[in-house]
Amino acid sequence: MPNNPIEAVTTLTFDIFGTVLDLTGSLEGPTGKLLTELGSDMTGAEFYPQWRARQRIEQYQDSLIMLGHSGYLETCRRALVYALRANGIEFDPERIREFMSVWHELSPYADSLQGLNRLAGKYSLVALSNGEPEFLDHLVANRIKFDFDNVISVEEGGAFKPHPSVYRSAARILDVEPSAIMMVAAHSFDIMGARVSGFRGAYVNRYSLPYEDTEQYTPDIVVKDFNQLAAALVGEG
Repeated sequence: MPNNPIEAVTTLTFDIFGTVLDLTGSLEGPTGKLLTELGSDMTGAEFYPQWRARQRIEQYQDSLIMLGHSGYLETCRRALVYALRANGIEFDPERIREFMSVWHELSPYADSLQGLNRLAGKYSLVALSNGEPEFLDHLVANRIKFDFDNVISVEEGGAFKPHPSVYRSAARILDVEPSAIMMVAAHSFDIMGARVSGFRGAYVNRYSLPYEDTEQYTPDIVVKDFNQLAAALVGEG
């Protein structure tokens, strides 16, 4: 076994939402327009962080309660409804369902495509995401426009990340030992979940946030963006 565990890595699994795709840049503007339409003085920049934070809670609850996997877009909708109600903003539920189509127009970070292209051919590159299979297929083909070696939805494991079933299902599907897979994500909980499950981890700290308070399940690499990631894994280019 290599002295450096990174040397054993053959496969990189990538979080999509917030790591490859720019959620804030894609959603703040449309959300601001929705709020104006609903008669609110809140801006998209003020509201979106609340929506995003509640979305995580919705996903954690979905996995913990175990009443059946609701799907990514449904938890996003529930989070939006919660945040609107929390701010006393009245809305038509059907209008909110129509608004959710903005999730199909997400755009990637420029550096994510640059880094993926530099890593292609050096590793097997896999999308491992909380999204539904058809939704992911659309985003990969029409918004990210990158030919991943595989695209895996958490529906294979029946829970949202960071549930261990997600990472273990991915290793089974890929037929690769967990120690030969490195999870790449801009969310520390995703890296910790992967490390707990035997993966290696690359924390793309786009948002300048601290890592989880753990000494055991830390990332192998911490970078700011995908260009730094590519430099760390395959050298400058």
